[in-house]
Amino acid sequence: MSDTLPGAFTAGYAWPAPAKINLFLHITGRRADGYHELQTVFQFLDLADTLFFVPRGDGVIRRMQDVPGVDEAEDLAIRAARAIQQASGCNLGADIRVEKRIPIGAGLGGGSSNAATTLVALNRLWNLGLTTDELARIGLRLGADVPVFVRGHAAWAEGVGERLSRVEPSEPWYVVLTPPVAVSTAAIFAAPELQRDCPRIDLAAFESGAATNVCEPVTTARHPAVAAALAWLRRHGAARMSGTGAAVFLACDDRATADAIAAQAQAEGSAPCLVVRGRNRSPLVDAAAR
Repeated sequence: MSDTLPGAFTAGYAWPAPAKINLFLHITGRRADGYHELQTVFQFLDLADTLFFVPRGDGVIRRMQDVPGVDEAEDLAIRAARAIQQASGCNLGADIRVEKRIPIGAGLGGGSSNAATTLVALNRLWNLGLTTDELARIGLRLGADVPVFVRGHAAWAEGVGERLSRVEPSEPWYVVLTPPVAVSTAAIFAAPELQRDCPRIDLAAFESGAATNVCEPVTTARHPAVAAALAWLRRHGAARMSGTGAAVFLACDDRATADAIAAQAQAEGSAPCLVVRGRNRSPLVDAAAR
């Protein structure tokens, strides 16, 4: 008897997992449990991994290919599948394959996005009927930025990243440099020199430019390649680091400007470069509605 459910495609059901950037990142305090209180704005990018799922009838969760630098036990897609399986009491399983496009360890949310897509996809494929709120709560146990990927809309975030309010920032073209280093989020947040007392701001203050990324000084001091990429991109405008890095980005008025800067980055041998568009609505929302 086949382990896969009837009707499953040979290649699996394809689901998108978009990248994100943090348009700013402030830390306003630290809780007794060690978690940091944040303020940030999440926006998606039109850069995405693709996840493929083949449902199984035997309860087995299986990763179908290795992901360089990511052990299966730490793979957030696999952890998410097991988390929703346990939370729902479901006795089904899945074969999972991830087609990676989002650089690993770049601060673009690839792992968290993979986790969110797994939760949303298996909720549908296993016919569990969990609500978005329930999926977001499961996701929060996997990572602070998983809920925004589950909900699928650009958001102002507070708390540890779980208190989300929809926002509609502009959707510019971005030049994104991805220095070839993997930055440990845990190490940056544990750094004694990290600023943890930012005054709280509101959306109007953010929109007026009164915001930054307080992780930049820590990450750039520890990772010279990130410092070099940020300095290079700032020759062209108000560049910023995403999350704890390593990716840095610059908003551009149009695609032509972004392409010109990217071409110069390539010619001068700067860090690997992407030209992408900001998106306030995740493609996962449309995939879930199919």
